[in-house]
Amino acid sequence: MPKIERERLFTTERSGGRALYRLHAVTVAVGICLVLYYRATRVPEQGRAAWLGMLASELFFAAYWVITQSVRWSPVRHRTFRDRLAARYGERLPCVDIFVCTADPHSEPPSLVISTVLSVMAYNYPTEKLSVYLSDDGGSVLTFYALWEATLFAKEWLPFCKRYNIEPRSPAAYFSEPDGYQDVCTPKELSFIKDMYEEMTERIDTAVMSGKIPEEIKANHKGFYEWNPEITSKNHQPIVQILLDGKDRNTVDNEGNMLPTLVYMAREKRPQHHHNFKAGAMNALIRVSSVISNSPIVMNVDCDMYSNNSETIRDALCFFLDEEMGHKIGFVQYPQNFNNLTKNNIYGNSHQVTNQVEMGGMDSVGGPQYVGTGCFHRREILCGRKFAEDYKEDWNGGMKDKTQESIDEIEEKAESLAACMFEHDTQWGDEIGVKYGYPVEDIITGLAIHCRGWKSVHNNPPRPAFLGVAPTTLAQTILQHKRWSEGSFSIFLSKYCPFLFGHGKIKLRHQMGYSIYGLWAPNSLPTLHYVIIPSLALLQGNPLFPEMRSPWIIPFIYVLCVNNMYSLYESLSAGDTLKGWWNGQRMWMVKRITSYLYGVIDTLRQLLGLSKMTFAVTSKVSDEDESTSYEQEIMEFGSTSPEYVIIATIALLNLVCLVGGLGQIMTSGWSLFNVFCPQLILCAMLVITNAPFYEAMFLRKDKGRIPFPVTLASIGFVTLTFLVVWYQ
Repeated sequence: MPKIERERLFTTERSGGRALYRLHAVTVAVGICLVLYYRATRVPEQGRAAWLGMLASELFFAAYWVITQSVRWSPVRHRTFRDRLAARYGERLPCVDIFVCTADPHSEPPSLVISTVLSVMAYNYPTEKLSVYLSDDGGSVLTFYALWEATLFAKEWLPFCKRYNIEPRSPAAYFSEPDGYQDVCTPKELSFIKDMYEEMTERIDTAVMSGKIPEEIKANHKGFYEWNPEITSKNHQPIVQILLDGKDRNTVDNEGNMLPTLVYMAREKRPQHHHNFKAGAMNALIRVSSVISNSPIVMNVDCDMYSNNSETIRDALCFFLDEEMGHKIGFVQYPQNFNNLTKNNIYGNSHQVTNQVEMGGMDSVGGPQYVGTGCFHRREILCGRKFAEDYKEDWNGGMKDKTQESIDEIEEKAESLAACMFEHDTQWGDEIGVKYGYPVEDIITGLAIHCRGWKSVHNNPPRPAFLGVAPTTLAQTILQHKRWSEGSFSIFLSKYCPFLFGHGKIKLRHQMGYSIYGLWAPNSLPTLHYVIIPSLALLQGNPLFPEMRSPWIIPFIYVLCVNNMYSLYESLSAGDTLKGWWNGQRMWMVKRITSYLYGVIDTLRQLLGLSKMTFAVTSKVSDEDESTSYEQEIMEFGSTSPEYVIIATIALLNLVCLVGGLGQIMTSGWSLFNVFCPQLILCAMLVITNAPFYEAMFLRKDKGRIPFPVTLASIGFVTLTFLVVWYQ
């Protein structure tokens, strides 16, 4: 019989203007080639080392630019049809397991964590097919207490959300909106639910501040007795507690509707066993969930990334259940968006260009990478399954079986799967589950999935699926990017390098797309050369660029201007402001000379066996002064961090070089202006970019200024640099 054509559950659209972009890219490529030809054929006798350093830097930048074109050549975007999904499947939808991960009750407050948990419990999805798991890698009774409180509040919150179809369904986010909820329901009902939430968070915050749970509370659930005075975050037994049992018809909200399954898990930790950070927690969740719900679809989200769109699960299923392409799709990745970005993106933490351009570009050549949060996976691919054209998913997997063991028996079995020794002499962390051995376990896991033949999809709906908390201080931003760049660079130098591991398995452009992030860290070295050497050469009287009257200056100017103009266009198209784009450019420089530089150093130390891999959790908490400065878009320093010494030193060096260079030109004759104009312009651009750092060193008096010892150290380093250069 002929195959019946069915309407697709999603459509794919290619971004417009690609012909114009490709013409732009070709002209930039010609300009880059001319720049490199000029560098290679005109090496001077004086200042040879600086000149060759410029050549090496420009070669790296050129190669990196080529790699970034892989994701800009033909980006795509998708649109889903939930109405067709509903018409075709009704409520015959697969079960879904949702994993929420937290690691530290002090860096990630329990009240923040449970708002995320409540938001995913309240999805517009059959609750009997929904199971939510909280992995607490801090093993804290405070987090367990907060989750227990959430079970009581959920009985009012979930029916309230569905009765009035509210968005977002994180109570913290919903009640923080100034006017978004005023006309939803009666003032009495709104006041009741809001007061209930505030009382709950006050109880949780009080318990966190005191560090203990009231004895009368402990009598309400057997799980509290899992903790004793000897337990620490790094030394405790496995704990699995089913707080809401979705299989039990008595587990209902205050309107009689069933509630989702809700499970707390703290995997076993012992000082003598490496716990493999978040990857270890994810693998423990995969195993524990297999004996409780075993849903064929698994979604994971960080504890600070609440659900902002109650239809997200149905959107994801439009890809998995599509008759034509669904069997090829291994995971659906949603972008990371933040609800606390300032208007002008002071710390450059907006991912809009990444979300709308780079991820869409990877989507066109095999699929975006797995970014560790906001991602739906087929359970089978997380367990190592390879793609085959005849693959067919059993979407009935995970249906609740009323004849299963008692809750106590299930919890006992689950705890054995969360024990330290369970993975010993197994393939977990290698061929099965999330990969071990790298700080960015998500990237390498996604690469392995792609290399096993699966595709992935990047879905960026008009209403963001998830919203999280971006770093609100410079220190948090530097720490986060150090971890990302270090992890990606260590992968690039390992057997999992996309060009080696992916050879013959994924397309070349897909390999290049993965390498964009793997080469973040080494970008620090040519950037450091470019922000230091031309300025010093200006003082020494060594020209490093063509004269302004030379035709060879044209490709330099063209590449610089056109690349920045296109970067500005991308940023504005993604929703940033002009000042936001400028702040982003400043932060790219800052991250390259601090985070990425440390990423290179730490990766090389690990390769040489001089240090071990660590995983630093980015704090989600800022004090009142830091929060105020962030809202006012004032950069926050306030500590004697070595990273600030690097920033201040380079800022001062360029300021002194600019003043000195202008002084030399004015005293020696303006004929030198033609020779050194490009270096003056570069130095002046760096000085303008560094303006907030000069203000923080010399003008500000608040606590967030650059401390005087940092300024003094930077002055010392600048002086030492000039002495070394001057007396060579």
